[in-house]
Amino acid sequence: MSKKKELVIIGAGPGGYAAAFRAADLGLKVTLIDPEANPGGVCLYRGCIPSKALLHIAKVKQEAMKAAEWGIEFKEPKIEVKKIQKWKKGVVKKLTKGLGKLAEGKNIKYIKASARFISESELKIQPAKGEAYKVKFENLILATGSVNMELPNIEIDHEKVIDSKDALDLNNIPKTMLVIGGGYIGLELGSVYAALGSKVSIAEMTSGFLPGTDPDLVKIFEKEQPFKDLYFDTKVEELSVEKEKVKVTLKSSDKKASKKTFDQVLVAVGRKPNTGTLDLEKAGIKPDENGFLKVDKQGHIKNTHIFAIGDLTGEPLLAHKANYEGKIVAETIAGKKGAAFDARSIPAIVFTNPQMAWCGLMENEAKEKEIDYKVLKFPWSASGRAVAVGSPHGITKLIVEKKTGRLLGGGVAGKNAGSLISEISLAIEMAATAEDIALSIHPHPSLSETIMEAAEIFSGSPTHISS
Repeated sequence: MSKKKELVIIGAGPGGYAAAFRAADLGLKVTLIDPEANPGGVCLYRGCIPSKALLHIAKVKQEAMKAAEWGIEFKEPKIEVKKIQKWKKGVVKKLTKGLGKLAEGKNIKYIKASARFISESELKIQPAKGEAYKVKFENLILATGSVNMELPNIEIDHEKVIDSKDALDLNNIPKTMLVIGGGYIGLELGSVYAALGSKVSIAEMTSGFLPGTDPDLVKIFEKEQPFKDLYFDTKVEELSVEKEKVKVTLKSSDKKASKKTFDQVLVAVGRKPNTGTLDLEKAGIKPDENGFLKVDKQGHIKNTHIFAIGDLTGEPLLAHKANYEGKIVAETIAGKKGAAFDARSIPAIVFTNPQMAWCGLMENEAKEKEIDYKVLKFPWSASGRAVAVGSPHGITKLIVEKKTGRLLGGGVAGKNAGSLISEISLAIEMAATAEDIALSIHPHPSLSETIMEAAEIFSGSPTHISS
């Protein structure tokens, strides 16, 4: 380990391992460093994957209960927490072990350890077991992701007051829960606990769910949201654990305070870049005021041999963005010309039930940029497939350039919205027009038809709604 390493990557999440795999395929000798036993990062161990496993279980229960409206009535399901935990852990273990085998097959040197800078070209490696040692590098990729944000007036004890990691552990199903934060993490985890039997309430500082998200999509979720009480424009002023209960003081925008009691409180107010243990200053690296690292289209920090990807580089904090950036940086280091991060569309999905998904330019952004645009909205009440599967409240929305019809952005809210958004994202990247989509034959009956029918509105002749 005393020799200089050709490429060292700190962090083995979706960005780090994607960069490592691509770099290895291009012939680079890669050293990948992460505290976990196998690659996967927060996404696989404590985020995207375990949460979606639990959301799938929640969805199965919700749909079973809804089936009574259609003539198939089930008894109230029995919730076996230990079996759910086993299922979720099995999913995580299978995927992370698979990544470990892939890394081994690509001759990547994987080190279970933490790392921090000594200088611009040297690291201190602290293995999980054993003595610390130094490593020099030719190129370095920072891919340490993000961590949960905390509130200054709230102490997380991981029992009564928990964070997202604790929530995913699913140690118990409280009778009542308050989720602080109405963003995607709060809504997804809150939906899981609501489906499993908790009476879940939401406290959010802004005036609604998912601040900054297209209101047309959020309205669809609001029609079927599973929560007991909603406290919008509300701040958690005080919180204390007394006699196995959590007492919370909520202060609304009109300065009125109210006291509520819950069995458990989940703090889900967002995430911030994970740079606190890297000693960035020793490498001459200074984050911006929000803690993010400024990079160019190739991922360089200040045009040096040090690169950053994923959540470290700013919004959106999404695994697939990190994955894409990791490949670009690997190609740049390997000398491939033209490699650059130049995405026109990065899809985002909220995996609630119903789902919400969007990509490209949103309507509020188009207004701010004074773009001459047109909105094409197709209600799912006019979709045969949507009505047949009990999802008539959904919507498909396209934002197009008014003069040319070129697709700028889009969103979907409803059943399987996350699977539908990719077609819209591809169309944006391909500079497709509404006419291109409208003239592409979509299978019937399918939810994908709603994209075609929304596009038909541009020409003034949609099939199933009045123009």
